[in-house]
Amino acid sequence: MSNPLLALPFEASIESLGDFYWDVVEAASFPQTKLRFRNDALLRQLGVDPGDVTNHDVEMAYGRFEHRVPLLALRYHGYQFGTYNPQLGDGRGFLYGQLRDRTGMLQDLGSKGSGTTPWSRGGDGRLTLKGGVRELIASEALHRLGVTTSRTLSLIETGEELWRGDEPSPTRSSVMVRVAQTHLRFGTCERLLYLRDPQALERLLRHVVAVYYPDVASAHPAPDGDRVGLERQLLAFYGELVGRVARLAAEWMAAGFVHGVLNTDNMSLAGESFDYGPFAFLDRWDPSFTAAYFDQTSLYAYGRQPAICHNNLRLLQHPLAMLLPRQPMEQLLESYKKIYQDHYRFCFLRRLGLEPNFDVESDERLVGATLDLMASWPVGYGDFFNGLASVIQSSGLPQEPEGLPVFLSVAPSPARETWQEWRNAWWSQMQALEAAASDPRVSVLERLKRWNLNQTPTRSLIETLWESIDQRDHWLPLNEWLDSVMKYSIEY
Repeated sequence: MSNPLLALPFEASIESLGDFYWDVVEAASFPQTKLRFRNDALLRQLGVDPGDVTNHDVEMAYGRFEHRVPLLALRYHGYQFGTYNPQLGDGRGFLYGQLRDRTGMLQDLGSKGSGTTPWSRGGDGRLTLKGGVRELIASEALHRLGVTTSRTLSLIETGEELWRGDEPSPTRSSVMVRVAQTHLRFGTCERLLYLRDPQALERLLRHVVAVYYPDVASAHPAPDGDRVGLERQLLAFYGELVGRVARLAAEWMAAGFVHGVLNTDNMSLAGESFDYGPFAFLDRWDPSFTAAYFDQTSLYAYGRQPAICHNNLRLLQHPLAMLLPRQPMEQLLESYKKIYQDHYRFCFLRRLGLEPNFDVESDERLVGATLDLMASWPVGYGDFFNGLASVIQSSGLPQEPEGLPVFLSVAPSPARETWQEWRNAWWSQMQALEAAASDPRVSVLERLKRWNLNQTPTRSLIETLWESIDQRDHWLPLNEWLDSVMKYSIEY
């Protein structure tokens, strides 16, 4: 039987730009390939019946990389912790291919840990198995929490011993394939400014708008030679990107997620989150929490993420200024704050089982009261939302504010006044929502269950799941956690 993964209808999309943007590479040959995870929901999204795909098929396609050419290592630069680095590019992965999903949206299949490229900078081009497990955990947790994110399609153990300074070594190796809207980055544009090549930037941005911003392309046509039309189109693109990045930052913050390394080469031109390295989920709510051990100044701390994303959008104006005037871009960037605030409120409220009210002030009051409670009460950030869901599931919606008990007994009781302020604000919003529910089928409890996790993958949980794999090659705890997460995940 032929391998259906090798017969997918890939499109020569990025290839059509020309080889100025990428290098053809070869995949590494591994001593073994042992499938550790396959995402059947993503296979269905890509138009493949999982029942037609064997585990061997996955290993041959995404571990041995049979019959797939060309494989492309993309070129880009980036600001890393504020310092410009022109020596970047795909150093341990490549673009495997691009194809349309069931909705007609173009998706990238990108590898990680698949060998060296011209941009490996002396590295071995490999991914540790722990690194692959961590990215799998991050992408599936974020998807469940409503964050715009890449997702893991497969994770395959590859039988090599790797040496790393941040893991006990030797450690096991892996190769993963993820699905993302695009692997084109802010740094892709920054490279073209470094090379002083506005023609190449125009070609790239026309491609990005046509593929990833079709509404902008149709509303602002820009035929070749129409400079005024092009300027209008690219300004509309930048404005839309500002909105996407503002909403992404809000989703991270509501999820209690710390990306860790918000360099411009880790910012997608489609406004999607990808490339997870030293990420972390909050244990307690703490704006100063920093995920990367090497982030000595806490530049990318949890509470700084919205401002860093805003600054990265401003840095993107440098290359775009080869084609666009600065002032209109600055005016478009001014919309960032309101978009962020509105979307953060929306994402945060749904974690509380609620929806935005007509009264923005009351919504903000509830969000503020929740954060005040979290700041003064030593409970887990994710545990707070899950505890609320658990008490509503066991006892039902309270008929009066006093009917909602303190629902986390693992910590000392919260300050009475702080608790009551939050409880009364939540109950009032809940009552107003229930009275005005536009869709009675969607209850407060259903929202609480949909938008929260039974177990948030904090560092301690990830280490527990990894220890089982590392010490006993026991994958059941991870698989059970993934099953609980993916139970409510959206399929397209």
